Amino acid sequence: MKKGIHPEKYRLVAFKDMSNDNVFITKSAANTKETIEIDGVEYPLYKLEISNTSHPFYTGKMKFVDTAGRVDKFRNRYKDHFERKNQKKA
Repeated sequence: MKKGIHPEKYRLVAFKDMSNDNVFITKSAANTKETIEIDGVEYPLYKLEISNTSHPFYTGKMKFVDTAGRVDKFRNRYKDHFERKNQKKA
């Protein structure tokens, strides 16, 4: 390995999946600003949006995503364009 490119300060860090509040502890050199107390021990806290406990690939469950709001927003934005296009066809 190249010298001087790997972090030297590994420590125990608590990683928290914010979508399901699952917490796991492992060694890491990740920078953190918050801490969490688990079983009377305080650990640096690193918040995750998704982990293996919430990812659809690992859980086999698909999350419902509200795409209807996105589609309606798109249609409202380009409503005039669609109306003009349909009038030309008629």
